[in-house]
Amino acid sequence: MSSPGADSSAALIPRLLALFRHPEGQRGVRDMLPMVPGMAAWGLVTGVAMVKSGLDPWLALLMSLTVFAGSSQLAALPLIATGAPIWVVLLTACIVNLRFVIYSAQWRWYFGHLPRGQRVALSYLAADINYALFIKAWPEPEPRPGQIEYFVSGAVVVWVGWQIPSIVGIVLADVIPPAWGLGFAGTLALIGLTCSLLVDRATWICAAVAALAAVAAYALPYKLHIVVAVAAAVAAGLLMERPGGGGGRLAAARRSAS
Repeated sequence: MSSPGADSSAALIPRLLALFRHPEGQRGVRDMLPMVPGMAAWGLVTGVAMVKSGLDPWLALLMSLTVFAGSSQLAALPLIATGAPIWVVLLTACIVNLRFVIYSAQWRWYFGHLPRGQRVALSYLAADINYALFIKAWPEPEPRPGQIEYFVSGAVVVWVGWQIPSIVGIVLADVIPPAWGLGFAGTLALIGLTCSLLVDRATWICAAVAALAAVAAYALPYKLHIVVAVAAAVAAGLLMERPGGGGGRLAAARRSAS
């Protein structure tokens, strides 16, 4: 007799195939594929960096699969390597990922009607790239048919395009030479992604606040200037979205709904 877990796992594959066959699922794949090369370079860099920082390859693999957030992984690695207190490492990772609070607040307009378990599962697949492209594909903040297919299909492409190079970097960390300049390729990919997110006055202001905060706090130890920049940008974004802040898409949606 098969176990319930095995039955649910077996049912997952047909569901994923159905998502990929859906027209919006195919559109999600097409939109994400051009992003894969830059993202793969960044994933490879992250995999190498995890091992080079002293993490056991098995721990690095576990970190890649469970955390699935390159920016917070890279922010935490130098802290781990320098023996920073664990609370500093955890706080840094949490603050660097605070931007997902804003992402989730915007995705709520599309997925807020779904059951909580389904929303939790979708949250694991949330990433900068699929956020940027999802918002471009669905500019109106309201539920529409095909949004889940688009999100999940594109997110699977992002997940595979990140995890495979990351695992390769973990396995081949001692073989890949620094002269390849993969870190620069990954940085260029992140710059391109950041520019695609600057779509209104609120996002431009948040980007400017983050840049100024990072420069002002650059002398802080443990690369905490990254934490300061992220926290400042998130605070600016939340202030912009407050009533009367005149901020981005959430404020506009509230005004149109009222």
